[in-house]
Amino acid sequence: MALADALGDLQSQVGTETHVSDWLEMTQEMVNDFGKATRDMQWIHVDPERAAAESPYGSTIAHGFFTLSLYPHLRGLVDESTPLFPGAKNVINYGLNKLRYPGPVPVGSRIRARCELLSAEEVKGSIELIEKYSVEVEGQERPACIAECIMRLYY
Repeated sequence: MALADALGDLQSQVGTETHVSDWLEMTQEMVNDFGKATRDMQWIHVDPERAAAESPYGSTIAHGFFTLSLYPHLRGLVDESTPLFPGAKNVINYGLNKLRYPGPVPVGSRIRARCELLSAEEVKGSIELIEKYSVEVEGQERPACIAECIMRLYY
């Protein structure tokens, strides 16, 4: 697909929900692994006994940056067998405009992503997409993460 065709297709989807992921269980092992990789071993994330006794959440919670970092997986960007943007030679993470963590992700809870396309514009020979990434926690009213993620697609 040519850049102009892809741009037209994407612009027709602006303002719509473009993706809802499957549910993913947040396990203590996943949180511990993220803490080890980032050297953030704060007790509220990795010490279930202390978190049960002292945390306002009553349990360990996922790191906010871990919740954010699940975007490529929950969005389906990393499965080469089903490309989200057919014909794109490269899909580049360009950054974030806004990021908030309105609620926690307790270990043992299930999360999923909801994505809404906010804009699609041609920028320097690519298509720049801005997508709202909201992470729902099953049974919680407030989302755990809301971010405006920017991608650039090169054709």
